[in-house]
Amino acid sequence: MEVQETRVQTDRVLTIPNILSMARLVGVPLFLWLILRPVFGGPNSDNWALLVLMLSGISDYLDGKLARKWNQISSLGRLLDPAADRLYILSTLVGLTWREILPLWVTALLLARELMLLVMVAILRRHGYPPPQVNFLGKAATFNLMYAFPLLLLSDGSGWLATLAAVFGWAFAGWGTTLYWWAGILYVVQVRRLVKADAVAD
Repeated sequence: MEVQETRVQTDRVLTIPNILSMARLVGVPLFLWLILRPVFGGPNSDNWALLVLMLSGISDYLDGKLARKWNQISSLGRLLDPAADRLYILSTLVGLTWREILPLWVTALLLARELMLLVMVAILRRHGYPPPQVNFLGKAATFNLMYAFPLLLLSDGSGWLATLAAVFGWAFAGWGTTLYWWAGILYVVQVRRLVKADAVAD
């Protein structure tokens, strides 16, 4: 996920980066439907699901790149980009767990981190602060997970390709989960410092 600048350049809504982010959001329910079709007796649509994930990753790269290049960084973009990332991660977790490709404990570990972050955001809002900006570790974690999930989906088969996908998929999943929690802990430290500074100021 590209890190958005903290300085807001425009309040325009219909910019190319924002449209790309909106398209990614529209792709979330489509991806979830494709990945869950076999569960409800439909045909296997994993290849189409992988294509949606691939297009999402490309648009994720482009929206931040173009926003900076064309000076179209916006308040809406700063909300849409991380929201799309989290929704893709959540929908993939639901799909892979439902199909028993991803163990429940991995899903619980990642969802617990998201819950922790929601609590931190609520604390920040109570003290009048915006949500924390995406840091490098958070970006790296999302990058690893976005690689892990399609590889794990690809591993749900037989043959050498599925075996290879499982090896690399679990490697990316391990790195991504570790970095995801590391970034989350840094957010907690950041929130604690801000709250402590407010208490001292009062």
